[in-house]
Amino acid sequence: MNSSKRLLLGTKNRGKVAELSEMLRGLNIEVISLADLASLADVEESGSTFAENARLKAVAYARHSQMPTLADDSGFEVEALGWRPGVLSARYGGATTSFDAKIEMILREIGASGIASRAARFSCAVAFAAPDGSLIAETEGVVRGVVAEEPRGVGGFGYDPIFVPDGFSISFAEMTSAEKGALSHRGRALLQIIPYLRTFFGNLT
Repeated sequence: MNSSKRLLLGTKNRGKVAELSEMLRGLNIEVISLADLASLADVEESGSTFAENARLKAVAYARHSQMPTLADDSGFEVEALGWRPGVLSARYGGATTSFDAKIEMILREIGASGIASRAARFSCAVAFAAPDGSLIAETEGVVRGVVAEEPRGVGGFGYDPIFVPDGFSISFAEMTSAEKGALSHRGRALLQIIPYLRTFFGNLT
């Protein structure tokens, strides 16, 4: 493998790193994460949309690391909560609050909302930047479904245990990584950006 064919994932989230690495397995590139580069400072996700945050992270981490960088921002959105938590999904209820607690909070808030709809969606924006920080590509993916009555399954991460995608009777957390990857918001966004990765890394000598 060409030693220059390394791609930085702009995240330390182990679940997300595993999921992205699985999806990128066929590209013959070395995938590393922020956890492998402790010297890089975290980029503040100050954008008001998933796309803005993904772009901020991809550009900043690429410039700081001098490596091609793939970054995403994603979130869980619930109709009964006015499509919250959205871009605040990871920080909902406080940055140190566990996802088990966040899930309990959301289920309580849906019950207290008085709204019958349990419609929900996962949204994801992905950005790919060159080592100089120039933006190469941006994509977005959405998967729609409903909020389960209670958490189900032990796979995945985040809000996966309470999300049942349309057309299925099991939650994301009850699916294999391959099943979820083929269906998920992140998988849909990544599928659109893979051609740009192939072109970029294919042009390296």
